[in-house]
Amino acid sequence: MGQGSKRSQVSPFIVMDIMREANELEAKGKSIIHMEVGQPSTSAPRQALRTAGKVLLQERLGYTEALGDIDLRKKISQFYIARYNLEIDFNRIIVTTGASGGLQLAFLSLFDAGDRVALTEPCYPGYRNMLSSMNIEIEKLSIGPEYDFRLNVEVLEKMSNRIDGLIMSSPGNPTGSMTKAEQLELIVSWCQENQVKLISDEIYHGIEYEEPAITAVNLDNDSIVINSFSKYFSMTGWRLGWMVVPENMIRTIERLAQNLFISPPTISQLAALGSLDSLEELNQTVARYKKNRELMISRLPQCGLSKFAPIDGAFYAYVDVSNLADNSEIFCREMLREIGVAITPGIDFDRENGMRYVRFCFSGLTEEINEAMNRLSNWLN
Repeated sequence: MGQGSKRSQVSPFIVMDIMREANELEAKGKSIIHMEVGQPSTSAPRQALRTAGKVLLQERLGYTEALGDIDLRKKISQFYIARYNLEIDFNRIIVTTGASGGLQLAFLSLFDAGDRVALTEPCYPGYRNMLSSMNIEIEKLSIGPEYDFRLNVEVLEKMSNRIDGLIMSSPGNPTGSMTKAEQLELIVSWCQENQVKLISDEIYHGIEYEEPAITAVNLDNDSIVINSFSKYFSMTGWRLGWMVVPENMIRTIERLAQNLFISPPTISQLAALGSLDSLEELNQTVARYKKNRELMISRLPQCGLSKFAPIDGAFYAYVDVSNLADNSEIFCREMLREIGVAITPGIDFDRENGMRYVRFCFSGLTEEINEAMNRLSNWLN
């Protein structure tokens, strides 16, 4: 057999290599503090776990509709009223196999091979690799420190190529930075005026520290919103997300979902009903993230790392290490082996400038984050 299709030749996700090495060192007895993988350190909410345990013992877990369990879709609709004061017809809400499943459905339903889609750099590498595997052209929008790592309409107006779509994420991965409300309105208006299809990745909504995030669907009913139970709801391994889509796209996406996924995981959907009743518990976790954020903002400069993206939301610090290293991947591997702190090199998120940056995930226990900063300070100083 040959080497596989050209579409399959996507770049590796280096953070997973770092995680594997960290796990191997840990298995050999080395003390490791995990700040590499972007996931909560807490389990799913207690009500979600109780619900899952109950249905495992009492119910047959068959397929749901391809669009998702109706009760869950209705409950997500109610969540939008509580969170955003926004009424959304539950028929526009499609439950997906994680946010990744939602992204695949969005890309396949909106774009053809040869279309051009803009995405920011740095960004979540899954966007780039999924689009490339579908033979969709990519327009890179560099939003570095000169823009405070926040997308704005000025960047869009500077593009020389016409685009068919735009992917944005606020709060973003790997930076945690958020697009300001007034800029989001301008971006949405620009997309409408230029007939650009907007996909808003909102999986870190609920994890904000200064200002609440605004959902794009509140500004534009033609946009597609991607969200997830992984981050705010602490359900990464349950592989469940949702989309909010325009009415005229529901049947198109349903047909794709029927053929690609049949249905989202049933037990995860039932557990998610419990998660949506657990906002007080979830907000306590966000309060810990906020404490960890304050710790990072205080301790990083003491380690000689004073340049980092604004940490407006999510649980990441995207840090410039160019004053210490020329290659952030080597820097990360040396840090892991020498002091047992696992972080992610920026090359995963930005092919051009990522060698200057690393990403810390501070979703762990505050004591662990403090110990990581102690080790880092001693190592660098």
